[in-house]
Amino acid sequence: MKEVLAIIRMNMMNKTKQALSDAGISSFTARECVGRGKGIVDYSILKGAEKGYDEAISQLGMSHPLVPKRWLSIVVPDKLVRKTVETIIKINQTGKAGDGKIFILPVMEAYRIRTAEQGDQVLDEA
Repeated sequence: MKEVLAIIRMNMMNKTKQALSDAGISSFTARECVGRGKGIVDYSILKGAEKGYDEAISQLGMSHPLVPKRWLSIVVPDKLVRKTVETIIKINQTGKAGDGKIFILPVMEAYRIRTAEQGDQVLDEA
């Protein structure tokens, strides 16, 4: 099993959540985070970008502040890694700087606390 760690735009969270659910991947953890990539950010347009205005998002890249993002942690069986990654990319890819990043990490074991089940049986099996 693997952890798919995705960092996406704040305004893409609901679309991503729905797309993952539609793909049969309903279990994940999300949290707010801040960060930056190679690009730079101008705070004067950051507010518009946070509201999802494409014109503001396209102008991000003029200064160095950290940008609010969403951090998704999705643990899936190995057979669902590609489907999970493709779903996230399909929804979040705009072709503009700031679309996000995806990392794949190994997960050694998983347990369901309620039943003490372990392994892949505690994960989504779409």
